[in-house]
Amino acid sequence: MAMGDEVKNRFDRIVAILTQLQTSRVVRAQELADRFQVSLRTIYRDIRSLEEAGVPVSGEAGVGYSLMDGYRLPPVMFTQEEASSFVAAEKLMQKFTDKKVAADYGAAMSKIRSVLRGNLKDHVDALDTQIWMNPADENGTEPIPGSLGILLESIAQKKQVRIEYRAFESEHASMRDIEPVGLFHAENNWNMMAYCHLRNDYRQFRADRILKIARLDMPFTREHPSIDVFRKTEWPGTNYRVVIRVAKDVCKYLRAGKKYYGIVDEKIIGDQIEMTFMTHEDGEGLARWFMMFGDNGEVVEPQDFRDKITAFAREIISRNT
Repeated sequence: MAMGDEVKNRFDRIVAILTQLQTSRVVRAQELADRFQVSLRTIYRDIRSLEEAGVPVSGEAGVGYSLMDGYRLPPVMFTQEEASSFVAAEKLMQKFTDKKVAADYGAAMSKIRSVLRGNLKDHVDALDTQIWMNPADENGTEPIPGSLGILLESIAQKKQVRIEYRAFESEHASMRDIEPVGLFHAENNWNMMAYCHLRNDYRQFRADRILKIARLDMPFTREHPSIDVFRKTEWPGTNYRVVIRVAKDVCKYLRAGKKYYGIVDEKIIGDQIEMTFMTHEDGEGLARWFMMFGDNGEVVEPQDFRDKITAFAREIISRNT
């Protein structure tokens, strides 16, 4: 690497570290080293360079680095590529969040646009009219207005919320006091993992099945694990083993779904892929997913899962004959 490139890379890294310090309350040296793929010694040297330049960085062993309260950076300069990403992100927010969150994001984007240089503003305006997202289905079900914002606030502030929730195919709704752990988007719906006080256990909720939601002043009663823990197959409730086989040429379209429903193993058998899942006890979600491509697959085991698929198929036939 040429000396000029090395100096430029270090400059870019130091600026990025400064931005990271501005956006996070505390940043660990190891996190910075992992992000920039450099040694801890290099990070320590970069932090010293910031301090020598007059940036008030404070550090505590075992905790991390932070900026002195009240310190503000000058306006951030964006590249053309970064400015382009704002437009795409704004379109996605309008498509995949409720109207309140989308409006809040739009307001934040207006502030970002206001600090862009003239040529970047023209670039963003040109893209804005040329990127289109199919709007949400007006006849479909969406989260009630403001619900995603309340859930995000609850997660950040560690405060409980009360929801009126109607489970799938349930005639009656129930009131639940919950402690939201995290949100994830899957199968065209926002889903929430939360500790439910009614069930005294962790449960998954679909945001569009929440009929009412209200903030509570009560703090969380426990420390909750990261949502990544619940997105894996080891958490309680995923103890139902299902084995299916799918044609190879179809399997490539199932990557997102198979991870979502808890795949733990797959192997090639002839012209098929055998996939093993550890999923929830009733297996209903996996069964409905299997119906999407069932004409190119087969259930190996267990028999009760095969019976569930058969029952779904018979119901479809009876409704359409």
